[in-house]
Amino acid sequence: MAFSTPISSSYLPRVYSQLSAHETTSETNSRVCLSNASSLLQRTLTYKAGFPSHLERRESFNFKVSASVTTDVSTTELPVTPSVVKGDTWSIHKFGGTCVGTSERIYNVAKIVTEDNSERKLVVVSAMSKVTDMMYDLIEKAQSRDDSYELALDAVFEKHKATALDLLDGEELASFLSILSIDISNLKAMLRAIYIAGHVTESFSDFVVGHGELWSAQILSSVLRKGGVDCNWMDTRDVLIVTPAGSNQVDPDYTESEKRLEKWLSQNPSKAVVATGFIASTPQNIPTTLKRDGSDFSAAIMGALFRARQVTIWTDVDGVYSADPRKVSEAVILNNLSYQEAWEMSYFGANVLHPRTIIPVMRYDIPIVIRNIFNLSAPGTKISRSPVNEIEDKKNLVTYVKGFATIDNLALVNVEGTGMAGVPGTASAIFGAVKDVGANVIMISQASSEHSVCFAVPEKEVKAVAEALEARFRQALSAGRLSQVAVIPNCSILAAVGQKMASTPGVSATLFNALAKANINVRAIAQGCSEYNITVVVKKEDCVRALRAVHSRFYLSKTSIAVGIIGPGLIGATLLNQLREQAAVLKEKSNTDLRVMGILGSKKMLLSDTGIDLSTWKEAHKEKGEKADLEKFAQHVHGNHFIPNTVIVDCTASTDVADHYHDWLREGIHVITPNKKANSGPLDKYLKLRALQRQSFTHYFYEATVGAGLPIMHTLRDLLQTGDKIIRIEGIFSGTLSYIFNNFVDARAFSEVVMEAKAAGYTEPDPRDDLAGTDVARKVIILARECGLNLELSDIPVQSLVPDPLKATASVDEFLQQLPSFDTDIAEKQQAAEEAGEVLRYVGVVDVTNQKGVVELRRYKKKHPFAQLSGSDNIIAFTTERYNKQPLIVRGPGAGAEVTAGGVFSDLLRLASNLGAPSC
Repeated sequence: MAFSTPISSSYLPRVYSQLSAHETTSETNSRVCLSNASSLLQRTLTYKAGFPSHLERRESFNFKVSASVTTDVSTTELPVTPSVVKGDTWSIHKFGGTCVGTSERIYNVAKIVTEDNSERKLVVVSAMSKVTDMMYDLIEKAQSRDDSYELALDAVFEKHKATALDLLDGEELASFLSILSIDISNLKAMLRAIYIAGHVTESFSDFVVGHGELWSAQILSSVLRKGGVDCNWMDTRDVLIVTPAGSNQVDPDYTESEKRLEKWLSQNPSKAVVATGFIASTPQNIPTTLKRDGSDFSAAIMGALFRARQVTIWTDVDGVYSADPRKVSEAVILNNLSYQEAWEMSYFGANVLHPRTIIPVMRYDIPIVIRNIFNLSAPGTKISRSPVNEIEDKKNLVTYVKGFATIDNLALVNVEGTGMAGVPGTASAIFGAVKDVGANVIMISQASSEHSVCFAVPEKEVKAVAEALEARFRQALSAGRLSQVAVIPNCSILAAVGQKMASTPGVSATLFNALAKANINVRAIAQGCSEYNITVVVKKEDCVRALRAVHSRFYLSKTSIAVGIIGPGLIGATLLNQLREQAAVLKEKSNTDLRVMGILGSKKMLLSDTGIDLSTWKEAHKEKGEKADLEKFAQHVHGNHFIPNTVIVDCTASTDVADHYHDWLREGIHVITPNKKANSGPLDKYLKLRALQRQSFTHYFYEATVGAGLPIMHTLRDLLQTGDKIIRIEGIFSGTLSYIFNNFVDARAFSEVVMEAKAAGYTEPDPRDDLAGTDVARKVIILARECGLNLELSDIPVQSLVPDPLKATASVDEFLQQLPSFDTDIAEKQQAAEEAGEVLRYVGVVDVTNQKGVVELRRYKKKHPFAQLSGSDNIIAFTTERYNKQPLIVRGPGAGAEVTAGGVFSDLLRLASNLGAPSC
C-alpha cells in the first residue's frame, strides 16, 4: 500500500485531548467524528476551549481540523502474516538532517539507497536541516504570544514546498503538496490554541516538532519510487512504542513494537521502507519523541526489530575520531571500535553516537558503521563486538587506547573528614543529597582510607549540591566529624578509552607520563574495573593541552615538542638545516617529533599550525612571512596547535629577547639558547630566572653559551650533582682568539693574523668585539655562577687586546688600517714567551676557592695542554677534589655555526628526554 496521505493528522485527537488551561475553570471538550472515505479514515474535530481569567477577555472559539489518514492504531488489529521477512536480508540506513538538508542532498541520499545491493532496505530519516529547531521555535513563539509564529510556519511550508517542486512531479508532487497543506493548516490551528492558552503540554510539543520527519520521509520515499524502487514510507509512531524513563529519556517496548512492526510489514510489503526517525508513540498511542539526537536511536531500535545485517549512520564526518579534531588537529579516524568503546566515548562527550543508541544493536551483535555522505570514498568507522587482535597487536598501545574525550564546565566536590572512615551509609547520604537536588554526577573518586569522597558535577549545579550537602551534614560539620565540603571550580574531565586498556601494563604509566611531561596537574582519578576508561580531572585551562599531550603520546610520537626559533641567522639557519636532515631519523629511531611551528627574524616571522616545511623555510619566510611580533610569536608556538610541549630556541645575541625568558618559563615554555645575555646579565635577574626554573618542571638549557657544541656546562653540572667540589676552571673559551694565538708564531705580525682570521670568518664583523675579551668574560661569569659564585660581570677584570687609541675608532676598516702600528708591544710579549719555551694564550679563569674570576693573556709551557691546540679549538680544564692532580680536560672546536647549532640541537634532544622531570 502506497502512502499518499498525511498520517500525521491521525494523532490530532490524542494530542488535543492533552490541552488544558492553567486554571481549574478551563475546560476542553472534544468531539471526534469519524467517517470512511475511499478506505481512509476521515476525522473531523471540533473543540471548545476556555482560557485563563488573567487574559483580558475569556475567549471561546470553535475550529475544525480535517485530515486524511491511513490507519488508526486503536482500530482492530489485522491478522499478522507469518511470511514477514526479517533478518540479514535487511540493511538499515540513517540519514541526519544535514544529509537531507536540501533537494540536492535528498537526491544524493536516494542514489545511495538505490545503489545499496541489499535485498531489503530500511531508511531512517531526520527532518531537513534546521527544521526541528524551526518547529521548536514555532512552539516557543506561540507560547510567548509572539504573532510572528505564523510567518515562521509559512517559512517551514515554503521550505518543504520548494524541495518537493525540485524533486517531484505528477501525482507524487500533487499528493505531497496536498498533504503538506493539510498539515500546515492543522498546525496553524494547534499553534493558535497554544497562543491563546500561553501554555503547551509535552504531547503538543512532541506532536508539532515531529512533522519535520514526516515530511522528509514522504519526500524521500516519493523520490525513490520515482526512480523505480519498490518503496513505502513508515510513520514510526504506528510501530515504535516507548515508555518514559525519567531524565528526559524513554525506553523502547520491544515486545509491543515487534507486534506492530509485523502487522505493518504484512500490510505494506516492499523492498524498501523510508521510516521517520526521532518520533514514536506511548503505550496509550500518544505521540512522543526519542528526545534530542533520537534519530540515531530510532535507527538502532529498528535494526534490532528487523534483526538487520548492519546499521549505517550517515553523517558529515569521515567516522569517529581519536579525539575532537577541533582541539587536536592531527586526530585520526578510527577504523574499528567495540560497542563498549563507542559507549564510553559517547558518554564522555565524543561526537560519536548517543550512548543509548548502542544498546539495541548490542543485543543482536548488529554492527554500526559511521559513514560520511560527502566523502563516499572514506570507509568510516565500524562499531561491533569484534575483539582486538591481541596476538597481532600485543605490543601496540594504540590498540588498547582507542580515543580520548573531554567534558568541560565541571566542578569537583570534596567531602572529607575522619568521621567518614568505616561509617556505613555515608556515601549513600552524600549521593542521596545530590539526587534530591537533581544534579548529575559525572565521576566519583574515593580513596581506600574512606577519609574523603570526591565527585564531579556540572558547574551550574555545584552551588545547589554544596548547599544540600552542608544542610545534610550540618551536625557532622559542627561536631568536627566532617571537616569540610569543598568545591573546586573550573575543572574538566579527560577520559582515555580503550578495550582492556586498564589491564594492559604500561598504559596508565604512559598516560600519566604524558600529562607530567606537559606539566599538567591531575586533580582526581577514576578507573573502573570494566577496564574501558581511565578518567582524570584537570584544570579547565589545562584541558586542551592535556588532551593534545596524551593524544600525541599515543598517536604521534613518544615525545612531541613544538619548536619556535628566534634568529634565523647563521646559527639559527644552520640549526634549521640540521633539524631538517635529522627529523625523519629522530621519529623512526627515538620516536621524537621536533616540530618547528614558528621562525622569528628581526623584521618578519613565519608561523604554522601544523609545522613548517624545513626544506623551503627560507622562501616561505621571505614570501609569506608576516610582521615580526615577539609576543604573538610566543603565543602561537605555545597555544595554537596540537603539541603540548613547547620550546623557544633563542639564537640571537639580544638582551631584549633574553629578558622574556622568565615570563616564558612561568608560562610553561621551555627555553634553549646559545645567547649569553641572560646568564651573564644583572645578577638579580639571573637568580630570579634560575629560582623559577628550579621550582618547576619547565627546563632552561644553555649548553652552547660556553664552548659552542662542547659539553662544558653538561660536564660541570655532572661534577656538581655527583658531589665533586670545583676548585678552579681555566680555559681558552674563544675560538677566535684561539685561532689567532695558535697562528701567532714565528715572525708573523699580530695584525696580519687578525686580518686573516677575519677573512676566514672566525671573527665578528668588528674584530674588536673579540679582542676586547668581553665575550670571554661573559663565559667566565656563566661558569662562576654555575659554581655558586654570585658575581657581576663588572667583578671580572678583563685584559683587552684592543689598543686604547683604537677603541674609539669609528670604522672597522680604519681600525684594521691602524692596528699594525701597535704590533710591537704584543710582538715583544710573544718573543719573551718564545725565549722561555712558552706560548701566549688568552684565557678565562674561575677561581672558586677565592671566589673570583679573571680574563687575561697568560704564558704556558709548550708541553701544557693549552699549548697543543690547533685551529679554533677551545680547551677547558676542571680542577676539582677528584681531579686535583690531573685536571679533567674538555677539548674541541669551540666556534663555528655547525658546532654551535649542534650544541643547541643537543639541548633539544636533552629536553626531549627530560620532559616531565624536575628542572635543575
